[in-house]
Amino acid sequence: MTTLVLGPSLGTTAATCWGPVVDRLGGEFDVVAWELPGHGGDRNPVSDPLDIADLADRVLTAVDGPFLYAGDSVGGQVGLELLLRAPDRVLGAVLCCTGARIGTPRSWAERAEQVRASGTASLVVPTAGRWFAPGFLERHPDVGSALLHALRDTSTEGYVAVCGALARYDARERLGEITAPVVAVAGAHDAVCPPGALRRIAEGVQDGRLIVLDDVAHQAPAEAPDEVARIVRELAKGIS
Repeated sequence: MTTLVLGPSLGTTAATCWGPVVDRLGGEFDVVAWELPGHGGDRNPVSDPLDIADLADRVLTAVDGPFLYAGDSVGGQVGLELLLRAPDRVLGAVLCCTGARIGTPRSWAERAEQVRASGTASLVVPTAGRWFAPGFLERHPDVGSALLHALRDTSTEGYVAVCGALARYDARERLGEITAPVVAVAGAHDAVCPPGALRRIAEGVQDGRLIVLDDVAHQAPAEAPDEVARIVRELAKGIS
């Protein structure tokens, strides 16, 4: 059975970000989901500064053998780093709502400062507008509420450390080194990582494909789990 490693986005947990997709995949994969520092059930000491490479190393230490990878946002950047650091281990990747570069050092420094001053609860209202396509919260209040509660419950230290990792990461000039198949999944309404950012990944790697999902913003696995599960399943079939 193929191992599928799942990486969540900043301010979420593996369950809230990827749980709907896992439900639809049933028992087709040996699923290994990891948490960001200070997120969900992770209670390990948070190291700061933290880099995307550190998160990728944690995955490689925790998972045995080759694996398929899927990640959203910062989880997608970890996927890029895994593809670069361990090309012999990563069979292929589904990278959702991410970019080889996300935001700017200044934007992440400002976000980190807000969280230091007011906690992650201060992000809930503005984040709802960034994370979800129009009408999603009305159609799926339980899914949206679970994600926003995960954000509220994320530790200040963990959130700030991941902001620093995002601020420092830039793989734009290294995409051509990636040889494993990559499916870049964009949300048509994603203002954080717009479709152009995913197109750059799809066109920059050696074997890439872009899929743009309608009615999706920044949380594709939670907003469109049927489509994302299908994409993961199709990629797995293509490399088997």
